[in-house]
Order: sequence, then structure tokens, then C-alpha cells
Amino acid sequence: MSEEQTSSRGKKEAWEWIKALAVAIALAVLIRSFLFAPFIVEGESMETTLHNNEKLVVNKAVYLLREPQRGEIVVFHAEAGRDYIKRVIGVPGDTVEMRDDTLYINGKAVPEPYLEENREKVREEDKPLTDDFGPVTVPEGQIFVLGDNRQNSHDSRALGSISIDSVVGRAEFVYWPLDQIRWTR
Repeated sequence: MSEEQTSSRGKKEAWEWIKALAVAIALAVLIRSFLFAPFIVEGESMETTLHNNEKLVVNKAVYLLREPQRGEIVVFHAEAGRDYIKRVIGVPGDTVEMRDDTLYINGKAVPEPYLEENREKVREEDKPLTDDFGPVTVPEGQIFVLGDNRQNSHDSRALGSISIDSVVGRAEFVYWPLDQIRWTR
């Protein structure tokens, strides 16, 4: 093989690597921008469902197809440069109210089985898990969100309803720490 043929083959191989790398980077940008994103839980507002410093995957694509639904855990832009993670309690048109530690949506009591562990903790203190509020009607294009750790959560009780446009996506599964891998639903 001549020196010229070796040089040509080397350039062709380098070009193939550059194209493969460009395609991989473009796919990574598309996936991260439109389909899935990593998120780190900061704080205790979703205890005992999610824990401080757990890492999870957020599904961004699901809300391209439909709006958030009650019970889903969503990540949303709460402040400049800061995202929150909370549970959707009310969707547009719902009337949300908390009385005597019972959630009422549109006048009907709604069970919240994800709060059982937190309820057990406050029973020992003889306090309600969630103070009374409402009724609050959720406007069109908005959702009402609460943290599962109701006594330590900055949520729609303080922030008001959250614009659906500010929702980043739905929390899908925890991938870190490795011994805590699980679905969030």
C-alpha cells in the first residue's frame, strides 16, 4: 500500500469518526431537550416518597402529548434557576380543600395512601399532617401541587397554582443511589 493510499484511508476513517461523534452529540442534545432529563432532589419536601440527594429521571415527552394528572409527581420551574418537585393534587377546574387532615377535590374526600408514613409520625405529636386550607379553584392552564412532607413543603399553599407551561416533566424513576432504584409512581 502506498503512502498516499494510507493517508487517504486515515482521513476517511477520521471523517467517519467525526460524523459518528456529531450524530451522538445531536442525539444526546435532542433526548435531553425533549425526552428525558436528570434531576436531583434537594430538600425534604417530598419525604417519605423521595429523599434528599436522590437522583431521578424526568420524562419531558409525556406532557407533549397530554397535561399533568392528579397524583403524578412533577418537576416545574418555581423560581429563576430553581426547579421544584411536587405532587399534582388539582388539575384545571378542580376545587381543592383540606379539612381536618382530609383532602377534598370537588367536594369528595380523596385518599392519599402515599402519606401514611408521614401521618404515623404526626399522630405521635397529635398534630394534623396538613393544616386546613381552601377551597381553592384551580384556574385553566394551571395545576395545584403539594409536597408529600406537608409540614415542610413550599408548595401551592404558598406559591398559588402553578402554570402548566412551567412544568418540566413527570418524575419517572430514581436511579441513584443504586440500592434505591425504583419507580416514583
